[in-house]
Amino acid sequence: MTDFLRHLSRIAFLVVMVANPMASHAEDAFKSFRELQNSTKQPKLNAFSIPQSERVQGTGRLIRFDALLDKGGQPVQDGLEWRVFSPIVDSHGKLPMVASSEGGSADLMLAPGDYFLNVSFGRAGVTRRLHVPEEGAVERQVVVLNAGGLVLNAVSGKNSLIKPANLKFKIYAAQSSGDDDHGLIIDDVQPNTLVGLNAGTYNVVSEYGNVNAVVHASIKVEAGKITEATLQHRAAQISFKLVSEPGSEAIADTAWSILTSSGDAVAESVSAYPVLVLSEGNYTAIARNKDRIYQQEFTVTAGRNTDVEVLMKEPGQVSRLPPTAIDAN
Repeated sequence: MTDFLRHLSRIAFLVVMVANPMASHAEDAFKSFRELQNSTKQPKLNAFSIPQSERVQGTGRLIRFDALLDKGGQPVQDGLEWRVFSPIVDSHGKLPMVASSEGGSADLMLAPGDYFLNVSFGRAGVTRRLHVPEEGAVERQVVVLNAGGLVLNAVSGKNSLIKPANLKFKIYAAQSSGDDDHGLIIDDVQPNTLVGLNAGTYNVVSEYGNVNAVVHASIKVEAGKITEATLQHRAAQISFKLVSEPGSEAIADTAWSILTSSGDAVAESVSAYPVLVLSEGNYTAIARNKDRIYQQEFTVTAGRNTDVEVLMKEPGQVSRLPPTAIDAN
């Protein structure tokens, strides 16, 4: 990870099962986290054109730009994107972007005049006015982002880590319920990914699989700190197969419907061996093969991945074969 992470503190806690926050050196915490790519939020000045380099030639003045995550912190050395805009719209009604830089601190050459300055760190950002004088000293520009980082993960049951391929997260503004795109800040966040955010409280939604294993959590991000949050799912991964006898091979050309105990359909599949993630509870698996329908009741226990076999028999009879536990997440 980058050098600026040495200057960040870390707090780690388990969402739902909350542990006491622990302050520590953040360098080790970030070695295993990959930084979110292509996550920079566009400035609120959402109409701009390509850079106009001619504005800085001849009379340009060199200005140093630094960004801090919080007051008293060290300058961020990586993950920043700087943009400078002219406040005068062009012939297309857009604000010309006159300079830009990526990385850490920036040295930009700007002609005397007024500008809009935007700096972003992940989804955190600040936009403010900038004046470059014709004469006199040009002050170093220091922007306090009031931002921190968030790293998300999830377990199934008490402590069974979920494979990253089966997980995704959404981050919403605090006032959003997380049930739609209202207030959505960032979608499809992968586990163990560092997300830069303005300090504040966020509503995080974790989806395990793509059926009904969804949990919500309210998480606070503090300026200059990394918050590592692990959400707890009450769900498990279930594999289904229609068999002629216990332990035999799955029968092809089978259509599946999975119903809750109240009779609501939560998933459908056409596969000899479908694998689904389901929330804890009681269900009925219905298998359709040719002109026959077979079914079996089963129970999902959090963190216990199982095989469910539906035995071919006379239509309408309910199989009572016990599910078989497996280890893979």
